[in-house]
Amino acid sequence: MKHLLLSLTVLSSPLCAEIATADLSTTPVTQDAKWAKKWWMPRHEAKLKEKEALGEVQLVFIGDSITHAWENKGKAIWNTHYAPYKALNLGYSGDRTEHVLWRIDNGELDGIKPKAIVIMIGTNNVGHRNEASKEVAEGIKAILDRLETKQPQAKILLLGIFPRGATSNDPKRLLTDGTNAIIKNFHDGKRVFYLNINDKFLEKDGTLSKKVMPDLLHPSKAQYQVWANAIDPSLKKLMQ
Repeated sequence: MKHLLLSLTVLSSPLCAEIATADLSTTPVTQDAKWAKKWWMPRHEAKLKEKEALGEVQLVFIGDSITHAWENKGKAIWNTHYAPYKALNLGYSGDRTEHVLWRIDNGELDGIKPKAIVIMIGTNNVGHRNEASKEVAEGIKAILDRLETKQPQAKILLLGIFPRGATSNDPKRLLTDGTNAIIKNFHDGKRVFYLNINDKFLEKDGTLSKKVMPDLLHPSKAQYQVWANAIDPSLKKLMQ
């Protein structure tokens, strides 16, 4: 009985809880949020078909709702800037790093050889569970490792996580900024190219306006042009 009680005490300790949750960002899983169950897997299946229909995909965007919205708020800009590359949008609302890993492991990049992949992910790891910057960065590194295996020919444009929260000392802003401070070191100038364009969205004092991101998280329609203008010079070099 003493051994049983000791085991239960250890399992319920904060240290054990930390160990149990430390690999959440790097363990591939499907999206199981109630609000996403009706559309998430159908979107995955539709993306597999879209990939085949596009043919010679040269460019891929990977991310969460901010990337997903290229299909609505950013559609006109996408059609001008990226559709000519037969670009594939693999942004899914609500996704965290572990969901992206599952999607990569389950065919979304199979059978294509894009020249470049743009990725921005991690804000939902922070927003949904206040994940530490180190853990978010580990999830992003796991994605980069998968991409190296799946798409060794592709150049990766790794974007810093966009700003969130009204001020620079917002707790979630601090976590995403902390993640960006880590992932910028993943830049190697050969395969992975890090780019932080957050200054395009922020005021000089670091505040984020609701005119730019109405909910202090998702860019407004106009900001998709700002986004495109900010990354296109780098992206065009990677597409050569």
